[in-house]
Amino acid sequence: MQPDAWRDSDLFRLLVQGVRDYAIFALDPRGHIVSWNAGAERIKGYTAEEIIGRHFSAFYPPEDVSSGKPEWELRVAKADGAIEDEGWRVRKDGTRFWANVIITALHDDAGELRGFGKVTRDMTERRRSEQQLTDRRRLLTHLVEAQEQERQRIAWDVHDDTIQAMVAVDMRLQLLARKLPEEHREMVGQLDGAVRATISRLRNLVFRVRPPGIERQGLRDSLAAYLADTSMVGEIRYGLDREPGGDAAITIFRICQEALTNVRKHARASSTVLDLSTVDRGFLVRVVDDGVGIAGLDLNTSHFGLIEMRERAVASGGWCTVMARESGGTVVEFWLPDVRP
Repeated sequence: MQPDAWRDSDLFRLLVQGVRDYAIFALDPRGHIVSWNAGAERIKGYTAEEIIGRHFSAFYPPEDVSSGKPEWELRVAKADGAIEDEGWRVRKDGTRFWANVIITALHDDAGELRGFGKVTRDMTERRRSEQQLTDRRRLLTHLVEAQEQERQRIAWDVHDDTIQAMVAVDMRLQLLARKLPEEHREMVGQLDGAVRATISRLRNLVFRVRPPGIERQGLRDSLAAYLADTSMVGEIRYGLDREPGGDAAITIFRICQEALTNVRKHARASSTVLDLSTVDRGFLVRVVDDGVGIAGLDLNTSHFGLIEMRERAVASGGWCTVMARESGGTVVEFWLPDVRP
C-alpha cells in the first residue's frame, strides 16, 4: 500500500471508529461481527471485546430471530446490494430501541462477497416524537369530529323543534289576527312580525352552526351563501379540480368561516377574496383582505380563532399560516390533502 493510500485508509478507519451517533460495524459473510466503533458501543451497550465474533442476530428481538429476519436481511442485501429497515433492536441490557438500519454487501475487486457493512441509528426519540404528534393529531381529529357532530345535532334540534314550533305559532297568530277586531290586529301583527324575525335569526344561526348547503349544494355555494348572509363584500375564485369530500369540505368551510369572522370583526376591510385551487394533490385556500393587518399580533398565543384554524388544518394532515400583506391587509393560507383515491 502506498503511503498516501495508507494514510487515507487509516484516517477513514479512525473516522469510523470515532463516530458516536451511528453504530458502524462490519460482518463476515455469515453475519458474525468483525469490527466495532464507538457509536456501536454507545448505542448497543457492548464493548468490542464483548461482541466481536458473535452473530449480529444478538441485536434482534426474539420474535425476529425466530422468524429468521437477520438471515433474510443478509440474503436481500447480498442479492440487491443493500437493504434498509426500521424496527425494534435490543441493547446489551435487554432494553429495546427503535433503529434505522442499513446493511450493505461488500465485494472485492473480483466480485466476491467479503462481508457486510452495517450502519444503525437510534431513532427512539424521533419515533416517540412522531408518535406523540400522531396521537395529538388523532385527538384533534376526534375533537373536530365530535364538535361537528354536536353542531349538527344542535342545528337539527333547532331546525326540527324550535323553528317548527315558532312557525306553528306564526301561523296561529295569522289566523288569530283575522278573527280579532280591527283595533287588536295591529298589536297581533307586530307580535307576528317579531316571531318571523326570530325565525329568520334562528335559521341564520342554524346555517352558521351547520351549513346545509355543503351536503346539498357543495362548498362553493355554501361559501357564497355565508358571504351573502354576513353582508360581506367578497369574491370567490373557485379553481378546484374536483369537489372536496365531506370532511374536507366541512374543514375548509370552518377555516374560511373563522377567517371571514376575523375580517368582519377586526380588519375593517372593504373587500375579501377567497381563492381555492388544487395543489400537490390537495386543496390550497387563501383568504385575502385589504384591512388593517395583523401587526404586533402573536399568532401562536393571542387569538383563539387563529389557533383553532391552525389546529383544524393540522388535524386534517395539512397546514395553515397567517401573514401580513405588504400592501396592507392579511392573508390566511391553508392546505389540506385530498385523501380520496
